[in-house]
Amino acid sequence: MNPLKVEILTLFPGMFGPVINESILKRAQEKKLVEVKLHDIREYTKDKHRKVDARPYGGGPGMVLTPEPIFLAVEKLKKPRSRVVLLAPQGERLSHAVAKRLSGYKHLILICGHYEGIDERVKEGLVTDEVSIGDYVLTCGELPAMVLLDSIVRLIPGVLGDDESKEFDSFAQGLLEYPQYTRPREFRSMAVPEILFSGDHSKIQIWRREMALAATKARRPDLLNKVKVKGLKIDEGG
Repeated sequence: MNPLKVEILTLFPGMFGPVINESILKRAQEKKLVEVKLHDIREYTKDKHRKVDARPYGGGPGMVLTPEPIFLAVEKLKKPRSRVVLLAPQGERLSHAVAKRLSGYKHLILICGHYEGIDERVKEGLVTDEVSIGDYVLTCGELPAMVLLDSIVRLIPGVLGDDESKEFDSFAQGLLEYPQYTRPREFRSMAVPEILFSGDHSKIQIWRREMALAATKARRPDLLNKVKVKGLKIDEGG
């Protein structure tokens, strides 16, 4: 199985070390299931001072990333079936479905924005996907790139110790995850639900789906419009 190759274009490659060299991402690389390469955008500029930004035409605050170094980088790295993903607030909201779709490709190029934005011609001439991790402002695109990378890599078969576990994560089936318990059986007067000791796996599965539905209805009712729960009736009442 060929690994998923992820190329990350960034102004701050040092930010990624603590993330890609720990936990699941580290193990995925050790298993040769994913290959992550960092590329400093400044290495692709022709400016003798390694400058990669300029003031926006038409005026306005801040600086904008210039198109040339990004074009040069992508053109060097791109393959026929590459997906070029820009992390941007205008992009499609990151969801489990988006992560799953992107995990199905073999080569991703992630572009981390910075400053006040990125020259629009990068979007017009290079980008195949734009992704946002939420409606809030961050200093740079490196943090969203890390979030996107983690959400994608964990979906690759063989990455997790128990591949079945990812199917029951929050949002994987359109619902929030059911409650989880472990030892001790009772802790500070709080007991584990008796059904989990019943040994009846079909009843446990039904209970878990009911708990997932109840949590979703209470905390994220908007998700109920997007999911059909097999064998369960969604009560629209209070």
